[in-house]
Amino acid sequence: MQLLPSARALTAAAVAVATLVTGGSVAGAAPAPARPAAAAAAAPDIPIANVKAHLAQLQSIATANGGNRAHGRAGYQASLDYVKAKLDAAGFTTRLQQFTASGRTGYNLIADWPGGDANKVVMAGSHLDSVTSGPGINDNGSGSSAVLETALAVARSGYQPAKHLRFAWWGAEELGLVGSRAYVNSLGSAERAKISGYLNFDMIGSPNPGYFVYDDDPTIEKTFKDYFAGLGIATEIETEGDGRSDHAPFKNAGVPVGGLFSGADYRKTSAQAAKWGGTVGQPFDRCYHSSCDTTANIDDTALDRNSDAIAYAVWELSR
Repeated sequence: MQLLPSARALTAAAVAVATLVTGGSVAGAAPAPARPAAAAAAAPDIPIANVKAHLAQLQSIATANGGNRAHGRAGYQASLDYVKAKLDAAGFTTRLQQFTASGRTGYNLIADWPGGDANKVVMAGSHLDSVTSGPGINDNGSGSSAVLETALAVARSGYQPAKHLRFAWWGAEELGLVGSRAYVNSLGSAERAKISGYLNFDMIGSPNPGYFVYDDDPTIEKTFKDYFAGLGIATEIETEGDGRSDHAPFKNAGVPVGGLFSGADYRKTSAQAAKWGGTVGQPFDRCYHSSCDTTANIDDTALDRNSDAIAYAVWELSR
């Protein structure tokens, strides 16, 4: 998740959108909680071990590249290579979108699953970049890995939804939503109108987690709330990250949006701890934008529940 607006102003970036490059040439467990009956019939359980394996790879990439996976740096490129290779092997059609921010070249990765109504597109996305001060495993390796594993579950199951499925990993979110804004701005009004919903996942494994649902589009919001209600988990409306993640450019362009969030540097209240457990008065993520945002900075239960919720929503909203 990007910095608050006051800090973001210090890192304002100029964006120059390039053409979409098809193909690209980039080199490249906690027990699952009980699931609602409706979800079990519609979507597969997302293996938490698989999601954590992706996080371990992102951690290794950061460790080998100066401790981060930030925009325009080797760690981001290696992260992109890793995700793209998995998607290519699974049968997705992938493409890279190039842009420039803060004097460095950045990339978005877009992956389309063949089939479905091209005039009704369901998108799920997350930002792949970290800040320069840390490896960004919760922010946002967690969302990136869960979206990747959901996409791979689509391929494993041979799912053929009525709507077209598209997945995205955004660059330079930490510089002010640069990659996602470049993507939205590259679409004509007719193409934007084809997106029936964009689902955003930015920080879903916070170590002192909350269960927050975006309240933007009512249908998407209800889908997530129904899932968690089926688990007996109370949710709250997401306010901490409102406008600070990659759903914002879509929302501003009139695309229905929604998503999940487990909390950043806001502190957990006693009422929230009563609902969700955890530590009162401590941040949801004490390592937010810090060097300690490593694989040790993940709550497996929150990551598992949110990963399954992503799959549930993708299946439900694309039928």
